[in-house]
Amino acid sequence: MLETVIVINPGSTSTKFALWSRDKCVVEKVVRHERSQLAAKVADQFDYRRELIDAELDTLLEGVTIVGAVGRGGPMKPIHGGTYSANTAMLDDLKSGRYANHASNLGAMLADHYARRFGVKAYVVDPVTVDEFTDVARLSGVPWIKRKSRAHALNIKAVIRRAADEIGKELPDTAFVVAHLGGGISIAAVKAGYIIDVNDGLHGMGPYSPERAGALPIGPVVERCFSGKITREELLDELGRRGGLMAYLGTSDVREVLERISKGDKEADLVLSGMIYQIAKEIGAMATVLQGKLDAVIITGGLAHSDEIISMIEPYISYIAKMMVFPGEGELQALAEGAFRVIDGVEEAREY
Repeated sequence: MLETVIVINPGSTSTKFALWSRDKCVVEKVVRHERSQLAAKVADQFDYRRELIDAELDTLLEGVTIVGAVGRGGPMKPIHGGTYSANTAMLDDLKSGRYANHASNLGAMLADHYARRFGVKAYVVDPVTVDEFTDVARLSGVPWIKRKSRAHALNIKAVIRRAADEIGKELPDTAFVVAHLGGGISIAAVKAGYIIDVNDGLHGMGPYSPERAGALPIGPVVERCFSGKITREELLDELGRRGGLMAYLGTSDVREVLERISKGDKEADLVLSGMIYQIAKEIGAMATVLQGKLDAVIITGGLAHSDEIISMIEPYISYIAKMMVFPGEGELQALAEGAFRVIDGVEEAREY
């Protein structure tokens, strides 16, 4: 029987799950959800999603043995990177939505369910709130704002391991700048495997992205807050979901933007060039955090599939270090790898 882990990655309107062995994906499925069927509180979606997963999963178990269950880690208290057991304290925080009412809260909850079903252990790996900042990186400029570490930590941690293997170094001996480019953008300084600094791409730091506004001049933001023309919720939506390319061009699909550029759309060309310009500036800033001593600049995330995007970034950063490209997010693989590191005794599971 092939030993596998069940891997679960809940999204806003779908749940991806897969069976992974130590070296490959055995099977991957995506279960789609109708928004009208999803409860407003994410934890209340548990039974609905579980039943849909079960309908698919029960047909896939022949010839495999489940040795672990791992889910995407939702927003939780700041923690060190690594693979964590899905314990009661974690599950209570995620069920309550204490830190956010986000679909990924269901990752640990579903992993815990399947771990109980198959008599194995449940894990999460490198959630978005991995916090390995140095003390100086926490300073913002005013005492009442502390910079937070919120990033695409799962993929960042996965690609630095692959990059270290590729260059023939042990992870503690490496230093990278990692640019995760997707609907949101995380650009991190990673030293000895630790994310020592990263922009908070969700709430107003770093480059603008296909959907997010990024860093903004403070004055106009304050004026908009007190204009009486917009509510708090509307402003957060405007900056966090309808900023960046969406705000300028009415789309967050970079493929569409590139198509418009190919047809001579000068505005689309300028706006995309502006995003690349800001990405490159943030990469340079994180290289400075590492004092210019880095093994490579790693480009990853969904936008790294685009040769056009890569070719636009490279001239800005080629002087810093060599560029390595790992397209896509690879979340299911990263989760499986994290679980097997613990199952095989390479790492010990951390406790939340």
